[in-house]
Amino acid sequence: MNKTGNHQQPVLLSGSNKLAYSIALCLLRAGQKVTLLTSDAGAASRYFTRHTTASLTKCDPENLEITTHLRVASDFSMVIALTGEDLSEKQQVIAELEAILPEETLIAINTEVIPLSELQENTVAPERILGANWVEPADTTYFLEIIANGITLSSYTDYFCKTAAENWLKDPYVISGESGIRMRLFAAMLREAFYLVGNGYANIGDIDRACRNDAGYYLPFAGNLRYMDLMGTHAYGMVMKDLNPELARDIVAPDFFTEMIRNKQLGMESGAGFYSYQPGESEKWALLMEEFSREINGLFQKYPFNGKAPS
Repeated sequence: MNKTGNHQQPVLLSGSNKLAYSIALCLLRAGQKVTLLTSDAGAASRYFTRHTTASLTKCDPENLEITTHLRVASDFSMVIALTGEDLSEKQQVIAELEAILPEETLIAINTEVIPLSELQENTVAPERILGANWVEPADTTYFLEIIANGITLSSYTDYFCKTAAENWLKDPYVISGESGIRMRLFAAMLREAFYLVGNGYANIGDIDRACRNDAGYYLPFAGNLRYMDLMGTHAYGMVMKDLNPELARDIVAPDFFTEMIRNKQLGMESGAGFYSYQPGESEKWALLMEEFSREINGLFQKYPFNGKAPS
C-alpha cells in the first residue's frame, strides 16, 4: 500500500449508482486518477456527461476510465466499493476484488448495519478492509464516515482518513467498532417521526417542516451537541427529563410504512413515496438538490466546523 497520498496513483471505484458516480467526481476534482468498475457503463457515461459543465470544469476527463470488467490490478492505491446493504453481495464483491488485488491494497466498502467483522471473515487479508460510508452528492458534501475495528490495521485507517481530509476535501471521522453512527442517529429520528405520524400527532408535511425549519437551519453550522452548548444545555436537560420516557420504542416499522414498501412507493423515481410525484419531477428535484449542495458547500467553507471558535 502506498501511504504517501499521491494524487496521481489511481483508485479503483466499484459501484453502479449515483453515489458511486459522485464519489468519482469528488476524486477527479482532487486530481486523482479513477477507474470506475460498473455494471452500467452507459448510465455512468451519461452522468459524467451531464456534469461536465458543473462539476467537471476543474477536472481532467482523461483521469477517468469506465469499465465493466475486472482485471488484474496491481497499480491501485486503494479500492472504494459501493454495494447494496446485503451481506452476501458485499462478500461477493470483496472476494472478486481480492482475486485481482495485491494483498496490501486497501479496500473501503460501505456498510450501514452489517458488522465490519462479518465482512472480514474468510478474506485473504482482513486487516486491510475498513468501512466507508458516504453521502450523495459526494463531490460537494463533507461527510465521510470511516469504520475500523480491532482487526483493521491502523496504518490503513490513517492513510484513508488523511487522504480524504487532505485531498478530497472531506471532514472524516473514524468509528472504532463494527458499524457507523450516521444511520443510527437518522434511524432514531425516523422512528420518532413514524411514531408521531402513525399515532396522529402530525402528518408527513408537519414532520418535514419541523426538521427543515428548525434543525435544518442549525445543523450545517453546529451539529446537535454544539447547538445545545450555544443555547444552554440546562434547558435541554430539563425537557429531556420529561420527554425521554414518552419517546417511541418501536422495534419494527409501522404498518403505514410497510404498506408503502409493499405498494412499491419507493421514492421519487417510482412516482410516489411519502409524497406523490408527476413524471419529470424526479429530474427537477435532482437538479435542485445539486444546486443546493453547491451553495451549501460554500456556506460550509465560510463557517468551517473545526472544533474551535473562529479567529
